[in-house]
This record gives sequence, C-alpha cells and structure tokens, in this order.
Amino acid sequence: MRRQWTEALAALRFRDFRLLWAGQFVSMLGTQMQTVALSWLVYDLTGSPAQLGGIALARAIPTIVLSLFGGTLADQVDRRKLLLVTQSTAALLLGILAVSVSLGWTALPLLYALAFASAAAMAFDSPARQALIPALVPRERLANALTLNVLAWDVAAVVGPALGGVVIARVGVAAAFWADALSYLAVVAALLAMRRDIPVPRPERRGWEAFLDGLVFVRGRPILWQLMLLDFFAVALASTTGLLPVFARDVLGVGPDGLGLLYAAPSVGAIVGAALFALAPVPHRPGRVVVWVVVGYGATLAAFGLSRWFWLSLALLALSGALDAVSMALRQTVRQLATPDAYRGRVGALASVFSTGGPRLGQFQSGILASLIGPAGAMVLGGIGCIGVALASRWWGAELWRYAGEELAEVAPDGASAERATAHPAVE
Repeated sequence: MRRQWTEALAALRFRDFRLLWAGQFVSMLGTQMQTVALSWLVYDLTGSPAQLGGIALARAIPTIVLSLFGGTLADQVDRRKLLLVTQSTAALLLGILAVSVSLGWTALPLLYALAFASAAAMAFDSPARQALIPALVPRERLANALTLNVLAWDVAAVVGPALGGVVIARVGVAAAFWADALSYLAVVAALLAMRRDIPVPRPERRGWEAFLDGLVFVRGRPILWQLMLLDFFAVALASTTGLLPVFARDVLGVGPDGLGLLYAAPSVGAIVGAALFALAPVPHRPGRVVVWVVVGYGATLAAFGLSRWFWLSLALLALSGALDAVSMALRQTVRQLATPDAYRGRVGALASVFSTGGPRLGQFQSGILASLIGPAGAMVLGGIGCIGVALASRWWGAELWRYAGEELAEVAPDGASAERATAHPAVE
C-alpha cells in the first residue's frame, strides 16, 4: 500500500513541478471562491437571472476568441515568462475588483469589464500552463503529473466553492475577491522559484500558418469536430452553475452556505466518477458511449430542475458531475487516439474553446431563459435539449457512433493522408 501511494505521488518528487502544482492548487482554490462570490454579488445586486447569464457571456467571449491565439503563442515563446505575465495581470485585475467591492463600487459595467479582462488573461494562461508541465518532469512521469493536476483541480472545485460560501456568509463578498487576488501570487512565486531552464519552443511553422494548419486538420477529421460539437451543445444547453444562486435563494432557500455546497456537489461526483472510470477498461465503442453518457447528463439536470429538496438536488448535481467526468475521460481518450502528436497542442486548444466556451454560453442562455420561464423550466428545457442533441448525433455525428477506438492515419495540412500513426495513445 505504501509503495502504491509513493508511485501515485511520484511526480511531486521533482522540485519545479512540485512548486507549480502547489501554486496552481492555491490559485484554483481562489478562483473557485471568486466564481461563487461574483455570481452571488451580481444576483444580490440585480435579482436577475439574465444578469448572471450576462457575466457568463462576458467571460465566454474572450475565451472563445482568444484561446486558439493563446495556444499558438504558447508554442512560440518562453512559457514561464508568459505565465508570469498572465498570472500577474490576473492578480492585478482581481485586486482592482476587491478594492472596488470593499469601497462599495459595485456598478455592473465595472463587474462586466473585470470579468471580461480576467477571462482574456486566462485564455493565454491555460495553454501555456498545460504546455509547461512536460518540461518539468521526465517523460515516464508525465501521465502521473497530469493525473495529479486533475486531482488538484477536483479537490479545489470541491473545497473552493464551499469555502467561498462560508467566507461570503461570515466575512463578506469582498473577502473572497481579496483571497483570489492573493492566490495568483502563489503561482508567480512558484514560477520565480523554479531552477530548471525551460527551453523555448522553435516550431517550423509560426503565426497564422501554424494556427490555420490546426483548423484545417480538425476540419478534415470528422471524429474530432463531432466530438467537440457534442461537448459544446451538451453544456451550452444544460448548464447548472449560472442558475445555482437562483436555486439557492429562491427555489431551495438555503442561502450562501447552501450555494457553496451546490457548487461543490458536481465536483464531488466528478472525483467518484473519475475514480470508477479509472478502474474500468476503455469501451470498444468510446464515441457511442460518450453519446449515452451525455443523454444521462441531460436527464439528470432536467431532474435537478424539478427537485425541491436540497439533499436530492445535491445528489443529482453529484451524479451530473460523475457523468461529466466519465464523458471528459472518454473524450480525451478518443481525441488522443485520433490525433497525431504534431497536432495535439492545437487540437487541445481548440477543444478547450468548446469545453470552456460552451458552459459560459450555457450560463448566458439559461439566465435569459430563466428570466422568461423561471429557473426550473429553464433547467428542464435545457436538459431535454441536451438529450435531443445527443440522440440526433446518430445522424449528424455518424463517425462518433462508428468509431471503434483505433488510431487513425495522419492527415497533412493539404488533406493528404500520411502513414498510419503507431505510437501508443497518450493520456491527457
């Protein structure tokens, strides 16, 4: 047992990765607290679900527009210096927000502007962070390092919202913003303390050429864009987080403490779902299984919209998180099998646009819909829409249903096929 734990934490033996991992964990805790605080503040100020959706849209726009440019830039410059710039910028923006809220300056245009600016900084931050990790650990420990990153994110997603709800209730909403601003400095300190010289990428094709090559490759590989579209529509139609403040205050009557638990429940389910999935073999038809998992995800969120019991609502959110974790693991497996190594960075960045932009657009549409038909109706209708899109993929996403987990031939930028990939699939 002791040896198993040692192997599970093996990547933390490498000092520079350990620094970045610890700094990221602190930063993720702060980000989760800030997410709860901003949603609660906007809804408390306006009482409008549509305004909650507006904040989500302000975050979605820079994520969708800038992430691919961020991924291309991360393959061309010193990634550590890029992270120092993005993390410092995020700390400054959250510091401004914390000062503003502390002084009572809570005008909606200011909140929108700061949400937009911080999301823009993170659009350049995330690709650089993901690309930096392989330089900090030996190749044989890379999978372990990525697994520890996922674990840190899941734990932060459980603890952060619950802690945020307590901080808002006991200290005030401004304290959560101060905590997030300070948390970014943990990553800055980790980056400055690193000893390893990180090599600067030297790609053969740069700028627009590299950017467009990635888009052409995805266009020519139906399994990839069908997988991304299914992910996008699932979370764009059936989003929970945008309406959780409404459910906490007006439907379930549990206040900020309960709101923190509602935010944490999907992540608790995700930890359980990911652990169970890790024990199971990859299914023979992973694309088809993704479709059915998405159907279950939509049905669970529709049931959440009908629930009026707090503990049942928590259980349904946890189940949705477990299904989402299984779907994510399967999507990553399929994407890695269907993508040669030369394109994995750009394909991953494009997938991030869909997986990050979709939930934020989902929060926007659910906020607008909830203002028209109520939060319960919006959640039920979104869940049904999610089920419908997933089942309809039998016609618009036929490659998803046919794909049997095989590695596919490489496709050159001009559309010509190259030799069949032979490397073993990597794990994100």
